[in-house]
Amino acid sequence: MTRKNYFRHSYSVILGLILISACAKISSPTGGPKDTRPPVVVKSEPVSGTRNYNGKKFVVTFDEFVELREINEKFMVSPPMQKKPEISIKGKSLVVKFDDDLRDSTTYTFYFQDAIRDLNEGNPIDNYSFVFSTGPVIDSLSVTGNVLKANDLNPPENTLVLLYSDLSDSAFIKKIPDYISKADKNGYFRIDNIKEGTYRLYALIDADNNKNFNLPDEELAFLDSLVIINPQKNYFPSEKDSLAFKSVKALSSDTVFLKGEYKLILFKPSAKKYYLTSSSRPQAYKLNFTLSLPPDTMDFSWSLPGLDKSSYLVERSRDKDTLIIWLRDSALYSQPVINSFIRYPFTDSTGKIIQKEDSSRLRFLSPRVSRATRKPEPYRVVSSVTSGKLTPGQRIAFVSQTPFRLPDTSKIRLYRLIEKEREKTPYSLTPDSESSCRMFLTAGFLQGANYLLINDSGSFGDIYGAKTDSTGIKFVIRENSTFGKLIVNIKNYQGKRIIQLLTSDEKLVREIKMDQDGKAEFPYLEKGMYRLKIIYDLNGDGKWTTGDFISGRQPEPVSFMPMEIEIKENWENELYWDVSEMHVKKFKNTAIRSRSR
Repeated sequence: MTRKNYFRHSYSVILGLILISACAKISSPTGGPKDTRPPVVVKSEPVSGTRNYNGKKFVVTFDEFVELREINEKFMVSPPMQKKPEISIKGKSLVVKFDDDLRDSTTYTFYFQDAIRDLNEGNPIDNYSFVFSTGPVIDSLSVTGNVLKANDLNPPENTLVLLYSDLSDSAFIKKIPDYISKADKNGYFRIDNIKEGTYRLYALIDADNNKNFNLPDEELAFLDSLVIINPQKNYFPSEKDSLAFKSVKALSSDTVFLKGEYKLILFKPSAKKYYLTSSSRPQAYKLNFTLSLPPDTMDFSWSLPGLDKSSYLVERSRDKDTLIIWLRDSALYSQPVINSFIRYPFTDSTGKIIQKEDSSRLRFLSPRVSRATRKPEPYRVVSSVTSGKLTPGQRIAFVSQTPFRLPDTSKIRLYRLIEKEREKTPYSLTPDSESSCRMFLTAGFLQGANYLLINDSGSFGDIYGAKTDSTGIKFVIRENSTFGKLIVNIKNYQGKRIIQLLTSDEKLVREIKMDQDGKAEFPYLEKGMYRLKIIYDLNGDGKWTTGDFISGRQPEPVSFMPMEIEIKENWENELYWDVSEMHVKKFKNTAIRSRSR
């Protein structure tokens, strides 16, 4: 065979083998139903429900390979163990090892929620648990309930629920609970395998993971009454609508139900100690001092001996917890370090509130400027009519970053525009009583009319000599017909209350304080969906007040009208709200429709 024929023959053989291989290739089948079945327990060692157990591990075997997801967040043992169990997966088996000394005659429940899933599709076993008892009896009683946030009644995240047989208040602070569970994403909780007895029930967002309330900023809830658990009581309650509302005959199928027996209202305690939380000098001429709490009757002041009071301006923040000092003397604020004194209420180690005076040393370093000359930022005053539209009766607000000096009203002119003519309109300028950096312009604005506001150069200025450039703003006063109106007739509650109007995503629009039954009116509303909330202002301070565990005070209750309200342009809504019943949860997708004015 010649070399040429040899290569031809070899090529033919190789090509034939390739074709045979391609024809014989086996492909994975496609299609077929998706696996949606969760893993099934085949066996366990020991079996769940074992009595008189004294071992140190258990193994659960499933019918397919499994994995763990978010096990650290979802796993829980009740009663809690001092040492966290070791959890692992070996093929189709779940292995749990523990080294704790187990309590005598106690039923242990290992909660996994939906952390155990099949390896291929991730199908979870919902609410899987493993149980054994170190005594001759498996405790079988249960307690259920719901945890809701105090200020908005939404379910909180990562909330523990704790049950104590020690009925003293200190147990929640010093001891780990007898039983523990975790509320689900809807706030529902269930603690199983409880021994008959009398208990205290709590909820906790455990910041330091020590299973008790020991940090002042940990969110908590406590039940005022004792929980009596015995076989005669029904601890498997059926789901009930907890939103009874007399004025509404029918609710949508989307109404939220609470299915637990007990309701825990979670709150964050307010700060109880007076102390200076921060002191700063954000600008050369500005000093800030902030307290942990707004001062009551005690002095909260700043001083610099020998400094004339005309050399500085002092004011409080809107919440009254921050002292703001504007230095007016350039010889003073040009200094890199300012030494002064601050007087404020302070809670000492014994819990007594005393008047304290501290020295303050605040430094300000001017930012470095590049070699290229930088122009200073121009002085600007921002107005509330930048959108070009104004609500009837609304004032025009002017806001500065620094305190205003008296404006030059001769350089501020307001005109009503009538076709091609300008009609001069009188106005008044008044400073904000709470902030030196805000001013208001009021005038007899007419609905539907167009206006022009002209501010000549230097019309506004601050106490440091900065002045505004000239500006001209055109705007229109919107007509009533572009808004909707809501009238709420409040009935059957004796006491102070705060009625809040919220957007559908629960952002505050307006609020009205009331101390007797009557009408709460909300004019000039943009079209859209709204909700109503009431705060039962038990202490009459005009705001929502959180709870206090030490004194046994629950947070002030809130309630939602169980329906949404649709506002349309040029429509008026009037409805009646019986607020004698406190509704524990708001509704979804149920609406009161508007009617024409």
